[in-house]
Amino acid sequence: MSFNKYLPHVLVLPEDDANLRLANEFHLQINQLRQMQLLPVAEGWVNVLDLFENVHVREMERDPLRFMILLIDFDGAANRLQLAKARIPQALMDRVFVLGVWSEPERLRAAEGSYKDIGFGMAEDCRRGTNETWGKPLLQHNAGELARLRQHLVPTILFPPP
Repeated sequence: MSFNKYLPHVLVLPEDDANLRLANEFHLQINQLRQMQLLPVAEGWVNVLDLFENVHVREMERDPLRFMILLIDFDGAANRLQLAKARIPQALMDRVFVLGVWSEPERLRAAEGSYKDIGFGMAEDCRRGTNETWGKPLLQHNAGELARLRQHLVPTILFPPP
């Protein structure tokens, strides 16, 4: 099912299958299912950034209603967010979010339970404005990006009021 391009929408570009599984479980919980689309996996965090730069930047420049989530593994690299943000044009910075597990989703699953439970918890935290799941050690580094996402996407695309 594709999104309505005349309404605000978000595309999620996952690094790998594990990130796609987390995103899918989150996606199943949102109110506006059609306004979020999961893209095929990019097969690596550098590939996420390359695809974003080479394909999605142009599309976002033409479509002011499009937002993107770049879903990557941080692999314990403290500078990963900075490296990713350096590849986002300043004009698009308010519409692009870089999120991911501090190490990799498989470790998060081993520590916290199934992808289904984790994705559900992430969505519930966004819906309720809590940090029960997002505050876990392997996710807490997302706090800044999550705050921006909650400001821009939660009330309009992901969990608008009924």
